[in-house]
Amino acid sequence: MARLASEHEEDDRRERSRDEDEARRERRRQKKKAALAGAGVAAAAALGADIAEGRPRHKSGARVVSGAYLEEGRSPEMKMRRRGGGGSAMEEDWKQEGSWDGSYENGNQTPKWKFWASWSKKKRLIVGSIVGIVLVLAIVIPIAVLEANKNKGGSDSSSSSSSSDSPSNSNLNGISRDSIPSWAQGTYLDPFTWYDTEGFNVTFTNETVGGLYIMGLNSSWDDSARPNANVPPLNQKFPYGSQPIRGVNLGGWLSIEPFITPSLFSGYSSSVIDEWTLTEKLGSSAATTIEKHYAEFLSESDFAEIKEAGLDHVRIQYSYWAVTTYDGDPYVAKISWRYLLRAIEYCRKYGIRVKLDLHGLPGSQNGWNHSGHQGSIDWIDGTNGTLNRKRSLEIHDQLSQFFAQDRYKNIVTIYGLANEPLMLSLPTEKVLNWTREAAELVRSNGVDATIAFHDGFLNLDKWDSMFKDHPDNMYLDTHQYTTFNTGEIVLNHTAKVEIICNSWYSMIQEINSTSSGWGPTICGEWSQADTDCATYLNNVGRGTRWEGSYDTSSSTAYCPTADAGTCSCSSANADVADYSTEYKKWLQTYAEAQMSAFETAQGWFYWTWRTESAAQWSYRTAWKNGFMPSKAYSPSFKCGDTVPDFSSLGLAEYY
Repeated sequence: MARLASEHEEDDRRERSRDEDEARRERRRQKKKAALAGAGVAAAAALGADIAEGRPRHKSGARVVSGAYLEEGRSPEMKMRRRGGGGSAMEEDWKQEGSWDGSYENGNQTPKWKFWASWSKKKRLIVGSIVGIVLVLAIVIPIAVLEANKNKGGSDSSSSSSSSDSPSNSNLNGISRDSIPSWAQGTYLDPFTWYDTEGFNVTFTNETVGGLYIMGLNSSWDDSARPNANVPPLNQKFPYGSQPIRGVNLGGWLSIEPFITPSLFSGYSSSVIDEWTLTEKLGSSAATTIEKHYAEFLSESDFAEIKEAGLDHVRIQYSYWAVTTYDGDPYVAKISWRYLLRAIEYCRKYGIRVKLDLHGLPGSQNGWNHSGHQGSIDWIDGTNGTLNRKRSLEIHDQLSQFFAQDRYKNIVTIYGLANEPLMLSLPTEKVLNWTREAAELVRSNGVDATIAFHDGFLNLDKWDSMFKDHPDNMYLDTHQYTTFNTGEIVLNHTAKVEIICNSWYSMIQEINSTSSGWGPTICGEWSQADTDCATYLNNVGRGTRWEGSYDTSSSTAYCPTADAGTCSCSSANADVADYSTEYKKWLQTYAEAQMSAFETAQGWFYWTWRTESAAQWSYRTAWKNGFMPSKAYSPSFKCGDTVPDFSSLGLAEYY
């Protein structure tokens, strides 16, 4: 094998040289497109000779291909990431990245890879030999890992803690086990089976509303709290439309996402990629492991800190298995329901309003890992599409009956129907018909909250004339990111801020208008991350655009200094203690520019509050370490202010 490799060493050198030349040309093309798409004067100037003098700029007020539009594949020009993608949703990604031509071999479901067909016979022999060795190792190593995991009950972060680390559950003191009916003992209704009882009413009840248990709740409540003096208390109306929402997501908690809690996934092989495969792998220990995560990932102190940070809303992700599971589902059923109810009570204590967000629907509405099951979409369309459509409506029937109770009228003020249904793959009319039916069902059950639905990753221009006859009191929810857009990730720091203020600002302002756009719009997700370097961000086992390892058929890197060979995730993933003053200033400016843009509409929810290690995705980490405003309602920068030249301040473009 070494001899064959030596024979083709010169060919490989030539091939690498060609690849590097093409990578440089591709980066220049992406920079050029980004500048013409609205990066602004400074960004265009920074591109130097790549942009001819006098070339027309993107006009103010016109739509820009950005954010979720690019994130999920809405741009016809730029390569993008499909957040948590897989299965049929990923096929378009492969086609656009050039590694798959969309055809299959022998009529089966094995993709026919173009790069393999183009390789010489000898090169395939070399790779085949290497693959053979890798396959042997792939058999041996996982066995050892699995045995180790069996001995310790999973990865360190997801294994059961010792009794000394467990919650005290002191509120069970004085409660007799005999007070639990014999039929309920040992079930999830039995508080003596709960991993954590803090903040719960542990008096046994099997009372339900809408078929959902009111477990852990007190019979009285107080809606007099407010998060800060700028916001009315819960028992007074929030002035939606005249005062922006300033909120944060609780992502990765009740709907588990690998990049937010990589410790839950890192102890296993690359086949454990989502909550479905994680709970399958955990088997009999799944309930203990997952509830421990629910109990420890977020606590009451987080809600106190959210208030202290000047935030006034939270968007809580949960999935259908909080309500029920179906035959064949491996998910831990119903335990997250109790933690959802406790979270709402913590929000009540601190005056924080809630947007509920059903993140995983039966069959998966997008095929991405954060829906619970990465792979194909089987909701509305697909083999079980009709059945799962019906199931998702039944779940909303139960949920809306429950949240129509008086205790939730002041606090659950926004009710989300479905997170990120992939309307690029699903029939638009079918999704809109389901949205209308779900909204009317929720409203008929007595929910007065504003009902939110996602834009489905369609170009926002489409919504100017679509679904205008919707039921009353609804929000369009759009998710905007620059991180996964290869045309924007290559821009320098100053240009990244300018594209927000020069293009996103007017785009969001327009879509929020009933005359020039759809109408009331919220930005339910965004981030200050400037790379895609976070572990598992692009799916378990996937590389990064920043370093050029995302697409296995191309080594094109997309950091701004790629031509100099300085693209590295080691700097991007550095400990926040090592962040320079200049980098922190940029991160805060970048975040505040987005806040400014989204506040031209109904407001925003940052993605997300807490992560294990992805600092640029954690509002909490940024706030505690000085690269978020100390109060969300008092930023230092807004669009219209002079954007600093961060390069002249000494900020390296690769970091």
